[in-house]
Amino acid sequence: MGFLDWLGISARDAPPVTDSVRDSGQTFVFGKADSGEKVDEKSAMQIATVYACVRLLAETVAGLPLHLYRFSDEAEKDKERAKDHPLYKLLYRQPNPEMTSFSFRETMMTHLLLWGNAYAQIIRDGRNNIMALYPLLPENVEPDRDEKGQIYYIYHAYTDEVPGEQNKDIYFRRDEIFHIPGLGFNGLVGFSPIAMMKNSLGTTLAVEKYGSAFFKNGAQPSGVLEHPGVLKNPEKIRENWSDVYGGPNNAHKVAVLEEGMSYKAISLPPEDSQFLSTRQFGVNEICRIFRVPPHMVQDLEHATFSNIEHQSIDFVVHTLTPWLVRFEQAIMKDLLLEAEQDQYFPKFNVDGLLRGDYASRMQGYATGISNGFLSPNDIRRLENMNLIPAEKGGDDYYLNGGYVKLQDAGKQVKADPAAEDTRRKK
Repeated sequence: MGFLDWLGISARDAPPVTDSVRDSGQTFVFGKADSGEKVDEKSAMQIATVYACVRLLAETVAGLPLHLYRFSDEAEKDKERAKDHPLYKLLYRQPNPEMTSFSFRETMMTHLLLWGNAYAQIIRDGRNNIMALYPLLPENVEPDRDEKGQIYYIYHAYTDEVPGEQNKDIYFRRDEIFHIPGLGFNGLVGFSPIAMMKNSLGTTLAVEKYGSAFFKNGAQPSGVLEHPGVLKNPEKIRENWSDVYGGPNNAHKVAVLEEGMSYKAISLPPEDSQFLSTRQFGVNEICRIFRVPPHMVQDLEHATFSNIEHQSIDFVVHTLTPWLVRFEQAIMKDLLLEAEQDQYFPKFNVDGLLRGDYASRMQGYATGISNGFLSPNDIRRLENMNLIPAEKGGDDYYLNGGYVKLQDAGKQVKADPAAEDTRRKK
């Protein structure tokens, strides 16, 4: 019996869980935009800038080294790679027999960027160790709560991707699913960036379709054929005109008009409709959605040699880091046992992305050597060079002896009589 119970005071019960996990992920859904274009994950990926942003983020996260570490002392000051842990191999090298770590993380990030959630099935052995991780298509996963408030997942196996489970709903417990949620309102289910921004992407799709139709019509604006009399079959004349003069192969053909017919254009040319400006705005808008610097998707209009390096560092700090933290904390939550979470932790290594040019790195290393927090071998590891043997000083740390504390300035001279006599003689 606790002290509060002895006094007759009971702890406040937790409020009942009433939110619907299933409904929370449906606030923003794919569908038609205000422009009339259908926007979903497939149509969005046909936009060059969306494809470039998704590919950049997915491949960058997939290419970073991901290791599982353990604290090597009780003060949690030192860490070492936990290569003996079963999860280490799955994260660093091969999460399942069919995929590499790169392809697994690339797939999970693509799901996150398009659907706002990434799911993977966890395969465990009899000792509760994780043996494999298999990605699940987010559009087929439906999270929900049971009558006790516990989260579970329904996988709609409507394809033959799961042998023997075609057209069947598969139910997973919470500990059987590795879930990385994106931005959302309840912290449990993320919203699709594509669905949230479908109006903006729909405008881009409409501009793309307009440009395609413009060049399909021979890069000529639409117009009307005027005839001084009454036509018996105007549809036939329109079809004949399109067959002869439509399409890019027929551009700039000399038109032959008979019976007093004349052609008058009724549409504005693309430059008057700001066609190119609208397309450029679409590029910037999509980069804004994914928080990607435009120069990293080959839009170099406002990039200079003086700011690209700083934009790349900003990309790591403000764009990549939130995704990496989501990934790392989801691993802690779903893949590590509760008893292991105080001892083990995953970590992405982004040092390679933050490296500056050669001169800047050498200047930084010189500062590290002179201030005693880098050894020659520390630097050689960062530069992927062979180590210097310890007996030759490769692991030694040096410190510039000219530094003293401000309050200690002059004390050594006063404590040395010979130095004081020398100073007086001068």
